[in-house]
Amino acid sequence: MLDSAMQSQLQQYLTNLREPVELVASLGDDPKSDKTRELLEEIAALHGDVTASFDGTDERKPSFIIRRAGDAQKWVRFAGLPLGHEFTSLVLALLWAGGHPPKVDADLIEQVRALEGDFEFEMYFSLSCHNCPDVVQALTLMALENPRITATLIEGGTYQDEVEERGVLAVPATFLNDKPFYNGKMELAEVLSKLDSGADKKTAETLSAKEPFEVLVVGGGPAGAAASVYTARKGFRTGIAAERLGGQLNDTLGIENLPGTAYTEGPKLAANLENHVGEYEIDVMNLARGVKLSPAAEAGEMHTLELANGGTLKARSLILATGARWRNLGVPGEQDYRGKGVAYCPHCDGPLFKGKRVAVIGGGNSGVEAAIDLANIVGHVTLIEYDSQLRADEVLQRKLRSLSNVDVLTSAQTTEILGDGSKVSALVYKDRESGEESRIELAGVFVQIGLVPNTEWLKGSGLDLSKFGEIIVDERGATNLPGIFAAGDATTVPYKQIVTAMGDGSKAALSAFDYLIRNESAEEIAQAA
Repeated sequence: MLDSAMQSQLQQYLTNLREPVELVASLGDDPKSDKTRELLEEIAALHGDVTASFDGTDERKPSFIIRRAGDAQKWVRFAGLPLGHEFTSLVLALLWAGGHPPKVDADLIEQVRALEGDFEFEMYFSLSCHNCPDVVQALTLMALENPRITATLIEGGTYQDEVEERGVLAVPATFLNDKPFYNGKMELAEVLSKLDSGADKKTAETLSAKEPFEVLVVGGGPAGAAASVYTARKGFRTGIAAERLGGQLNDTLGIENLPGTAYTEGPKLAANLENHVGEYEIDVMNLARGVKLSPAAEAGEMHTLELANGGTLKARSLILATGARWRNLGVPGEQDYRGKGVAYCPHCDGPLFKGKRVAVIGGGNSGVEAAIDLANIVGHVTLIEYDSQLRADEVLQRKLRSLSNVDVLTSAQTTEILGDGSKVSALVYKDRESGEESRIELAGVFVQIGLVPNTEWLKGSGLDLSKFGEIIVDERGATNLPGIFAAGDATTVPYKQIVTAMGDGSKAALSAFDYLIRNESAEEIAQAA
């Protein structure tokens, strides 16, 4: 099951085990059970402290639990093979069960251990989903730290009938005590905030108690990460307040246009940026979403950022790098069937539509790439483009035209998404030339029509925004408000690319540096001397 490189890598990781680990499998007579047995035997052969047995009695076959030897109360179960994007989750489960300490804030671990009540989690993932590992790993850690928490992590492709029965049309999909809990990516702190009613209040108090920053970066994508590294290297007390570190990178798969890097993937690049930020004394505040900006009354005073959890942060200068999100179609049925057939991530949710008919809305690079990827999984793809021609790069269009199970409709306006109340069943579009409406029977709709800047919360702050909601910046990344700079996809820069976001973040940081040294008070200069 594991190639030689993966075996060597896993064997090296297993040297960190401090306690023996047991793998207990429940298997049937099917090929996937045979593969599960093979995988567990390979893992057990790599280290003497790992044993595998095959006498489990769980109804899900194949499945297996991971637990510390002799501790039957704390365990995590994988139903299906946790390979692909979940191989790292498998490795971490083995290490954590074996006593290797997780790289997680100690306060969060204590919150997990202190949870009262019985929590039975079931979570569905796909092997191509790059958002799923965060949820898998959060639930795994919780189950291995608190005996009243269990986590069963289910590979949707192996349990297709179960996925259909529960109406799972988007992953990650999490159930708690047999009821829907949350659809989408969650980190450990987010899970805890949903379970512990006092978590947000505690976090808000901690944040509000922080000393003012010299530079506060709002946003943790490529622009925000670059900005924070630059200001930290200048010696300024720097903080990052981010709704999620990595930003849109977490939803991006292949990246082939970053100079110096022939190929990488979004989550990997996001992890690299996080590690780089971690090399400096930067106060990283994750899951911190801004809701109100109160600019300083005059230069030298503090700007105030209010957060969704009730906390406040103060800073002498701000760099706004809040990024953007997928644009919605805005047609009837879209919100009703979001997560029930309407999707925005083909890599995450595509495997759930294996053999079915789907549509992709959007003829730019994102839309055409999505159609190409989905064509290898689903039964048929209809690409719908509002314009009279596709806007994607010619190399992508040539690839698209070579696929036999893809139809392309141009000058087509999507007008409605239909369903049976629980899932998508059809799409209605209008021919913009003839005005004729047509209906396509399908099971899924993937929306890929561009981005919307995350700036609604800045309205009324005095910050100048364009008619599209973008933060207006000059060539230095400066806004109309002294001491406030902006970078990346949330701004009026013409090209929304990872590499330009990094450059803009660095430029905004240098501009913030220039602003701060020109506005130092006499007292500060004396203290520095």
